[in-house]
Amino acid sequence: QVQLVESGGGLVQAGGSLKLSCAASGRAFNMYSMAWFRQAPGKEREFVAVITTISSITYYADSMKDRFTISRDNAKSTGYLQMNNLKPEDTAIYYCAAVSTLRHTYNLSSAYDYWGQGTQVTVSS
Repeated sequence: QVQLVESGGGLVQAGGSLKLSCAASGRAFNMYSMAWFRQAPGKEREFVAVITTISSITYYADSMKDRFTISRDNAKSTGYLQMNNLKPEDTAIYYCAAVSTLRHTYNLSSAYDYWGQGTQVTVSS
């Protein structure tokens, strides 16, 4: 198993930036692909990005690939989501998730076995 803890959320003005972190503990972090999802009030959980294990191949939701960057530091067992040019519609709880075998359904929350508790991101206009 792996335990995930997100941090780095907060309140930021539109156009600003935030960098979220996802600290992993338990089994070797480099054995897991790691993703970020977000959920705004009254909406379904939405895929943001995923990064694979050793090769660190990345996939993004089309609407976010120009502003968000996912990365990982296996030595620190930590994943990151750099968010630039934030917009009020980016306001949501951001969750990191992990899975040992990444499938073609990587954009679905059901594809992941482990989740963090989430970190709130609020973007003011």
